[in-house]
Parts: sequence; structure tokens; C-alpha cells
Amino acid sequence: MNLYKISKILVIVICVIAAVFFVATLGMEVSADNNAYIVDYFIYLSYIAMFIAFASVLYFVFKNLLSHKDQLKSTLITLGIFLGIVLVAFLLADGTEVKLKDSVISPMYSKVISTSLNTFYIIFSLSIGVLLWTGLSKFKK
Repeated sequence: MNLYKISKILVIVICVIAAVFFVATLGMEVSADNNAYIVDYFIYLSYIAMFIAFASVLYFVFKNLLSHKDQLKSTLITLGIFLGIVLVAFLLADGTEVKLKDSVISPMYSKVISTSLNTFYIIFSLSIGVLLWTGLSKFKK
């Protein structure tokens, strides 16, 4: 039995459990205590479903990357470019202390926030540039 069939069976089992929980909640009285337990059950069920989905996605991604060497090379190049952009954004980031009304943001948190904003700005500018370049190259033809 391959992993696809196992994950399909797990999805069906989780759907059946969710359906049972849903039908069980239809007949319950509405009170603060019951609502807390019902919400807890659905939250735990969603955590389980999210973990199974996340684990299966990671497994299939790494399985495909390791079986196709050209895709692995392309992925590593793209990851290296992204890490380079993050490094440039970190070097350009401002790490000054920010004083708020009730608290203070430390210089390290300020640098992390500035790094993430700079990374967004750089990637956004690059994507607009690529869109303009491809649009102009199609326009020239």
C-alpha cells in the first residue's frame, strides 16, 4: 500500500470523525460549558488534520526533489537567491529602539521587522520589474 492510499484513508477517517462530532453537536444544549468542549474537540481535530496535511506535503516535496536532480538544483539556486535577498535586507535594516505608549520595541525586534519589510519591498520591486520586462519584450515582437 503506497502513501497516497494511506493519506486518502486518513482523510476519510478524519472526515468521518468530524461528521460524528458535527452530528453530536446538533443534539446538545447550548451552554457555555458545552460550547467550550465542542470547540476544543473541533480544534484538536483541525490540529490533527493540519499535521497530517503538512507532513504529507513535506514528504512528497522532498521525495520528488530527491528523485529529480534537476529540480533539486533549481530549488537550491532559488533558495540561495532568496537567502541572498534576505541578507541584503538584513544589512539595510534599521535596528533602532522604538518607544510606544506602553512599551518599548527592542533593537533586535526592530531589526527583524525592518528586515522582513525590506525583503518584501525588494521582492515586490523585482516582481514588478520582471512583469514590465516580459510585457515590453512581448510588445516588441
